[in-house]
Amino acid sequence: MGHWLERNIIEPGKLPLLCALTAFVLTFLITRVVTRMIRAGKGPFGNVSAGGVHVHHVVPGIVLTVLGGFGAVASTRHGFGAAAFAVVFGIGAGLVLDEFALILHLDDVYWTEAGRKSVEVVVLTAALVGLVLCGFVPFGVNDLDEDELQSRGSVIVSVTVNFLFSLLALAKGKARTAIFGVIVPLIALVGTIRLARPGSPWAKRFYRRRPRARARSSLRAYRHDRRWAGPRRRIQDLIGGKPDPEPARALERR
Repeated sequence: MGHWLERNIIEPGKLPLLCALTAFVLTFLITRVVTRMIRAGKGPFGNVSAGGVHVHHVVPGIVLTVLGGFGAVASTRHGFGAAAFAVVFGIGAGLVLDEFALILHLDDVYWTEAGRKSVEVVVLTAALVGLVLCGFVPFGVNDLDEDELQSRGSVIVSVTVNFLFSLLALAKGKARTAIFGVIVPLIALVGTIRLARPGSPWAKRFYRRRPRARARSSLRAYRHDRRWAGPRRRIQDLIGGKPDPEPARALERR
């Protein structure tokens, strides 16, 4: 089955990546369904505790990620073993990144506004891996022809230029653009050309004595956030569940 998929559906050697991505996405979706049921008090599921300590699913996620990662390194790119370890790795990564916000804040922020970062990171990771699975190679190497690939100089120049575009986009406060620009260089180029977001390192360094540039940057950021913040939050709520209202959480702490 695996060899048939590699011959007819995906590029040779990419079956483990497909298995890992599928396991990653399914694990995240199933985990969110279970946690939302626990939150609502429905179904047979409940929080796992050991010795009075709440064991978050990031713990088994780390174990599975380590096992799957080392197993994948030790195995070949083909065969059942590679696919099996890829699935284990994908499951572990899904469990870990589902609680990315908890790791970032070192606090149980799963159902808070800060917890939205977990959903955003999972979606971003799945999109990037999907692009690689579709044939995109980081830093635009996939855009080089066979003759250019034979020249180390051409490869180094291409990688360096595209890396700089991504770095400039990041300096301008466009983190998503910079990350996607690593895979699709044109995206990073657009982020490099456009105005920096207010508060970004680029704006602090180069817009300090340019009030018109600061004003344009603030206005563009305001319009962009007003247009896209609402739809982005609704999609995050649909995927990961709506966070608890802050006043309700404040009352719970009293």
